[in-house]
Amino acid sequence: MIAAQELIEQVLAVSVADDVAVIVADVSEASLRWANSSMTTNGSSVYREWSVVSFIASDNGVSVGVVDSASVDAGDIADVVRASEETARAAAPSAESMPLVGASDPDGNWAEPPSTTSIEVFAGLVAPLSAAFDGPDRLFGFAHHVVRTTWLGTSGGVRRRWVQHTGSIEINGKRDHGTHVASAWVGAGTTDFRDVDASALLRELDRRLGWSRTRVELPAGRYEVILPPSAAADLMIPLLWSLSGRSAREGRSAFSRPGGGTRVGERIATLPLSLRTDPGSPGVAAIPFVATSSSSEDVSVFDNGLPIEAIDWIANGQLAALPYSRSGAAHFDAQPAQAAHNLELRGGSEATIEEMVRATQRGLLLTCLWYIREVDPATVLLTGLTRDGVYLIEDGEIVGEVNNFRFNESPVSLLERANEAGASERTLPREWADWFTRAIMPPLRVPDFHMSSVSQAT
Repeated sequence: MIAAQELIEQVLAVSVADDVAVIVADVSEASLRWANSSMTTNGSSVYREWSVVSFIASDNGVSVGVVDSASVDAGDIADVVRASEETARAAAPSAESMPLVGASDPDGNWAEPPSTTSIEVFAGLVAPLSAAFDGPDRLFGFAHHVVRTTWLGTSGGVRRRWVQHTGSIEINGKRDHGTHVASAWVGAGTTDFRDVDASALLRELDRRLGWSRTRVELPAGRYEVILPPSAAADLMIPLLWSLSGRSAREGRSAFSRPGGGTRVGERIATLPLSLRTDPGSPGVAAIPFVATSSSSEDVSVFDNGLPIEAIDWIANGQLAALPYSRSGAAHFDAQPAQAAHNLELRGGSEATIEEMVRATQRGLLLTCLWYIREVDPATVLLTGLTRDGVYLIEDGEIVGEVNNFRFNESPVSLLERANEAGASERTLPREWADWFTRAIMPPLRVPDFHMSSVSQAT
């Protein structure tokens, strides 16, 4: 297989487009899966993904054509380049046209081969899982590790490389209490599994299954709720995705100011919380430059190679910034800004979940959310279901498991109403773990979380 760097240089050499960007990703994956307390599959794989983005200029503007490929045959390079150019010639001129990002010194590791992983990355999980498989609970789950080496090269002289390590473990346990079967979930995000304490995860799973010995049926309504970091992340990630300078300027978002403009500078969280993305954040580091083969409202293929900076989108409770592509920033007289592929919410106390539970007279510990969907983009209203553990708190103690609910909530409104945030920690967002694993979140207390109906999901 041709080296990624050589692939990029060959594309640039054979292209006859006015400009071209090439993105190559060599991916190495390893996984373990288990069901009914028995290992089912394990293995590793490698593959390549690459894209050619051609820019063709005409009297009417610049048109863009993109072709993706998974071929590892060097003989296919010219055909992919020609197809990308033909796609550009057939396309309408882009409304976001900008000069490509200027040349940069090649990354110091540009010439290095791709990084890889293997099944050995899970060595520390084997003994704890094997012991747990012999226990009374039925365990299901998986561990997954991906090492993605990305190279970006453009005709403008950009040469960037980044290695992204992404790992996760999820364990679901089921316990027969005689009158009912309880289900609980735990999970963790990681870069290399060296910081994953599988025994601690299994102890937490056992604790949650123990809470489920007593079953309590509750009606729909508004409840005081404690959201652990994982559930908080599952609600804050859609908030991050809803941040858009263009949609706010055009009056289409929760961050549009009535009468025109945006809500930048307004207080949107009662607590002094800060919502931040930072490609250099320890433990959740992410690619520090734009590398995209498709454009969206605030991300542009013309910006490939643009550095991604650390940004506080919300600072001490106030909306501080919105993302813009370079084209959008020029149009709206703003600063270009791109979100890194991670998320941190900080600014709470040092309180643990246990301390927050002890301070609760009556409420719910809401451990897992799933099937979250956006209902209203203008308010970021979400709907979804609870899953694998909703627990009743009375007089500072967890007294049992309750039925599942459908909820209707907006993370924007939650920030306005949340009256306590605890200590932020690395967490795995369960709902979005297939796409988004790098999050640092606190537990949140919401005094009136809206459970719109009882769910029959078990």
